[in-house]
Amino acid sequence: MSQSTEQEPRQQYLLATSFTGWKRIAYLEWGDEHNPDVVVCVHGLTRNSRDFDTLARALAPRYRVVCMDVVGRGLSDRLDHPDEYNYPRYVVDASLLLARLNVERVHWVGTSMGGLMGMMMAAMPNHPFRSLVMNDIGSFIPGDALRGLAEYVGKAAAFDSLEKVGRYLAVIHAAFGPVPDGHWMEMAKHSAYQAASGEWFLRYDPAIAKVFLKPIEDRDMSAIWTAGKVPTLVLRGAASNLLTEDTLKRMLSTRSDARAMTFEGCGHAPSLQQADQIAAIQQFLAEHA
Repeated sequence: MSQSTEQEPRQQYLLATSFTGWKRIAYLEWGDEHNPDVVVCVHGLTRNSRDFDTLARALAPRYRVVCMDVVGRGLSDRLDHPDEYNYPRYVVDASLLLARLNVERVHWVGTSMGGLMGMMMAAMPNHPFRSLVMNDIGSFIPGDALRGLAEYVGKAAAFDSLEKVGRYLAVIHAAFGPVPDGHWMEMAKHSAYQAASGEWFLRYDPAIAKVFLKPIEDRDMSAIWTAGKVPTLVLRGAASNLLTEDTLKRMLSTRSDARAMTFEGCGHAPSLQQADQIAAIQQFLAEHA
């Protein structure tokens, strides 16, 4: 085990190909870069790597923590063809990141979309996961919940101040539950950029919303879930509409290597800012070192 007191991340990039050329995939690295014990954290649909700052700081003394900006989000490049925004592309990019890290085994922590990526990768033979944490996502997603996402993804207008960005994030992501004072303004700094016009825009490609132009129906991924062979912790917000209580029960009934924790006071998805949420992840990772 390697120890590090480093508390600020290193901004890193790797190159991946697209239909039109090479694109940069951004990621943050916390802790000792030579530590073989690695945790990879991947965010939700419209979010970015900075969602994991609090968790990463807590884990960095014990692990090398790598937080990815999925293509089209955060500091990663945007794609020229919206059709490329899909899970096969995301999984390939993630595999390139794992290759860059040059380690044989990793822990994976994924919120929503990031959790689905982990579930898909864990269903493949010879995966490199020691453990998997899925934050408020599961094997079945109700169409009604997806239609709720479609109401705001890609539709935010320009903002005339960073403060308004912070207030917007606080409303859109209120289901994250309690967060520290100043959290949303800090997130606004990492979730928006200022254009030459002086206006602020969210730091994700609105074209990711193209997936919602197709008929939105229930998504049943039970076969992918049951194919997984890795110790898994499923976190759930008690008021979540994406991961229902019934879905969670079915998931646990089909996998003996999975367990769950539900957190009150939040929906989709627990912010991973609270001490009890962080402690649950720390304990689970330690059990599967």
